[in-house]
Amino acid sequence: MFGLFDLLRLLMSVLIILPLSSVLRESGYYLAATILGAKEKKLIIGSGPVLFRLPTIEVRKYFFMYSWMEYEELNPSNRFWHGVIYAAPIINPLIAGLLINSLLAEGVLSSGVFWDTFLFYIFYYILFDLLPVYLPDGQPTNGRAIFDLIWHGERSDYMKKSEENTDIEEKTHENHEEGQGYTQAQEETMENRDRDQRERGDHTNPDDSDETEGNRYSEQGRTKPQE
Repeated sequence: MFGLFDLLRLLMSVLIILPLSSVLRESGYYLAATILGAKEKKLIIGSGPVLFRLPTIEVRKYFFMYSWMEYEELNPSNRFWHGVIYAAPIINPLIAGLLINSLLAEGVLSSGVFWDTFLFYIFYYILFDLLPVYLPDGQPTNGRAIFDLIWHGERSDYMKKSEENTDIEEKTHENHEEGQGYTQAQEETMENRDRDQRERGDHTNPDDSDETEGNRYSEQGRTKPQE
């Protein structure tokens, strides 16, 4: 039965614990991006109108809705350091969760609804991040991004572009066999692809040292690495 206590616990989870867990996760991106010298980094907490800004942090009116991290230009930029970026939002809450759990076990912190719920959300985010899947919007989880780096030696966005290009070529070949030309959607896709390649060169190759990276990871509604 859902009672008054459950309602208060729900409000506490939505307004306090969930935002804290999200910010803890996104701070992993923030810390890694700072160490790797990423430019234009910004930690955004919430959505809607901006409440206040700090040099690299922005808090919005609906602080409990979303949190994500934006950054550009990793330095150095290669597969290993991209792996660090992807692993950071997993490692950061994992360390915090294990520390809090140890303090609770030693009696330093008093066990209660707050800490129990807080640990639940922390380990939920960790488990969600570790799943090696693509989300419905095409973004990889951090677990998937790490898997692609280790198993395929390529970033997930690079692999996704390659798969999309292969699909386009296959469909184009089928259309030629049927005596048809490109569809409008295929032509637009190929034009965008060619334009991006001209503008960015081999930007999607993680081994290029002059790569410019633009990432945004979102949480609590989607997780755009963001890590």
